[in-house]
Amino acid sequence: MTDYAKARELGEQAREAEWARPSFAKQLFLGDFQPGLVTQVPAVPARAQAKGEEFVRSVRRYLHAHVDPALIERTGVIPDDVVKGLAGLGAFGITIAEEYGGLGLPYLYYCRALMLVGSYCPALATLLSAHQSIGVPQPLKLFGSEEQKRAFLPRCARGEISAFLLTEPDVGSDPARLATTAVRDGDDYLLNGTKLWTTNGVVADLLVVMARTGEKISAFVVEADSPGVTVNRRNTFMGLRGIENGVTEFRDVRVPAANLIGREGEGLKIALTTLNTGRLSLPATCAGGAKWALKIAREWCNARVQWGRKVGEHEAVATKVAYIAATAYALEAVSELTARLADDQRNDIRIEAALAKLYATEHSYTVLDELVQIRGGRGYETAESLAARGERGVPAEQMLRDSRINRIFEGSSEIMRLLITREAVDAHLSAAGELVNPDASRHERAEALKHAAAFYARWLPTLVAGSGTLPAAYQDFGPLARHLRFVERTSRKLARSLFYGMSRWQAGLEHRQAFLGRIVDIGAELYAMTSVCVKADEDARDLGRRPQELADTFCLQAARRIRTLFSLLWDNNDAAESRLAGHVLDGRYDFVEEGILDPSIEGPWIGTPDGGESVRRRIT
Repeated sequence: MTDYAKARELGEQAREAEWARPSFAKQLFLGDFQPGLVTQVPAVPARAQAKGEEFVRSVRRYLHAHVDPALIERTGVIPDDVVKGLAGLGAFGITIAEEYGGLGLPYLYYCRALMLVGSYCPALATLLSAHQSIGVPQPLKLFGSEEQKRAFLPRCARGEISAFLLTEPDVGSDPARLATTAVRDGDDYLLNGTKLWTTNGVVADLLVVMARTGEKISAFVVEADSPGVTVNRRNTFMGLRGIENGVTEFRDVRVPAANLIGREGEGLKIALTTLNTGRLSLPATCAGGAKWALKIAREWCNARVQWGRKVGEHEAVATKVAYIAATAYALEAVSELTARLADDQRNDIRIEAALAKLYATEHSYTVLDELVQIRGGRGYETAESLAARGERGVPAEQMLRDSRINRIFEGSSEIMRLLITREAVDAHLSAAGELVNPDASRHERAEALKHAAAFYARWLPTLVAGSGTLPAAYQDFGPLARHLRFVERTSRKLARSLFYGMSRWQAGLEHRQAFLGRIVDIGAELYAMTSVCVKADEDARDLGRRPQELADTFCLQAARRIRTLFSLLWDNNDAAESRLAGHVLDGRYDFVEEGILDPSIEGPWIGTPDGGESVRRRIT
């Protein structure tokens, strides 16, 4: 099965009732720009807004007074008293309903809190987000029984940490190969298997475990201290040195049947639906990192003088500063808009959440890389070393390392593009009345695409760019109206391009991943442009023209990237590079590898943990 087919099969299980709900991004790929879906989102109720603002302020005060991010980086451990202090603020139950002991805040304030924490200590933001976004609270909130909610959610809100266990040593984004099993035995299930990269797993009290029940996958809440649960090791990484990520083994672990979430076989649906809102944490933390990068870039570029001028006044650096500033504002806009759409609950946000995750993680890494470049040698030097020789200890290299995982967390950028592609293509097929069954054969899919072509022959005229007249609906956006007009026209060009690709390659389209990836990246840029225009229009009421200036520059930068992506759709080296990659894998060019020594430690590419004593620890 191809990667595209895998992505399609995964998404199909989470689709069912979603197509009837509005989605701004889905319509964007159809060439149907509907700004009303993002400009008419209800405001957060006054009580929730006041409570959310006070909560974010309390987190800020606590971080400033009690959290030493340099200590966490140096020791690789988040102190227990920090965890307990944040739990006392309600930071482990931000979106858990008040009736279950949580704060009951909207996703908007969940994201603002994570943006704040992520700017200060990314490892701590990961602890909080993994617990709430993909740990026990979110799947129970969406699929749990009332008994399960009353049993587990108050514990989560009080600060008992949870983790999500799906990945295995030989299973990443292909859960069809899942090896962990749960076999019914009376009133219990017997759980056996090994899970890898269990974020929070080393210190978790509660686990969400995905396991095979027969031919399908199911989800369970598991007590981490159950007999037979062993945390074999705590993993270490290039960044996020404070995260408690491990390898967890299950040997004949008894799990009460009452701990099954939903019904047997609904595990992937639960996981994918959970991730729709679970992914909101990453754009938030990415926005925090980008906003921090802007602060450091501004201060450094004013302080550092070269050749008689501040370095920020040299054009080579100024263009980087402009990119950082415009992108930081845009990433906050993307995070906020997606969170507000999630709070609205009337919207299908699968595509929006995936676009936000993809876009924010890619651009925030570039922003932080540019900050390191602007700082030069001081950007590469550690904060501890800088401070030791009497300079300000700016952790630019650490923030860059910490942010690198975001392009892999909760679905790599490549998987995100495949998932979004599947939604975009199927949106077209659905519009044509030819949506095919996920089990359809290659021939059936080709037939669906052929029949869809007849529909497009009638539909394509509606995707013509039209006149240059500015619709009255955009006039309220003032100087940004032209950018919304660009989004409208470009969305139609995007839809036409996708149709041309479908016509040209038919069922072979699924193998044109470079083409489809560019289609997705164009859609992501359009979503970001829309988000930043919406935010700037709202912010201008209090801040004047300044937000519009940032948004204007961002949209100009995004439009240039879009034009490049369109040109690469049809004029590229994809086929030649794919052929060359095949030759590389066959060993045709192994002579290029001569003259080196490989420092890798010997061992299998994919191994099985050796077991041993559990390294699990409790927060005391």
